[in-house]
Amino acid sequence: MEPYRHCVIKSFKHNGHIHRIWQQNWLVPDELLDEQHKAESIKVLINRQTPIQESDGKIWISRVPAVSFFIPGQWFNVVALLEDGGVRYYCNIASPLYIQGDVLTYIDYDLDVIRTVDGGRTVVDQDEYEMHKAAYHYPKMVEEKVHEGLDALLKRMDQGQSPFQDKLVLKYYEDWLKRSEEVEQ
Repeated sequence: MEPYRHCVIKSFKHNGHIHRIWQQNWLVPDELLDEQHKAESIKVLINRQTPIQESDGKIWISRVPAVSFFIPGQWFNVVALLEDGGVRYYCNIASPLYIQGDVLTYIDYDLDVIRTVDGGRTVVDQDEYEMHKAAYHYPKMVEEKVHEGLDALLKRMDQGQSPFQDKLVLKYYEDWLKRSEEVEQ
């Protein structure tokens, strides 16, 4: 079986500048993906205590484990944060994922949706989106894709569709944890 592959995730802003870099992520091998995720060719990555570099060069360490989902062609990605009280989802409205070797990149378009453990959801950073839309002169096509991505994300979330399935998120993380502990022994 193919092992989990180390990957770096880089997010950029529309102007091409680095936004954030997650330095240690592990790509779930295709044969370990859930059937629905295989069918959609979803890329699933896991991290725990990963160094995260901000655009100003500062580095901090993530506090909670995360399972990230990238769906080809979709203008959003989903990060499931495994917190003490349950799974919280932090969703980025962003360009579709681009992969080159072990580096995964996307453009972050500021709008985020947070789904809390109790199922409540909030769209945040609309002011940041409006500011960058003006500053970076987003083309009409980008604006349309951003709004389509937000609508598609909210629909998936409201209907409890993949990847908003806590049990599956926890299974990915626990399987990775078990295999990484076996490798260390």
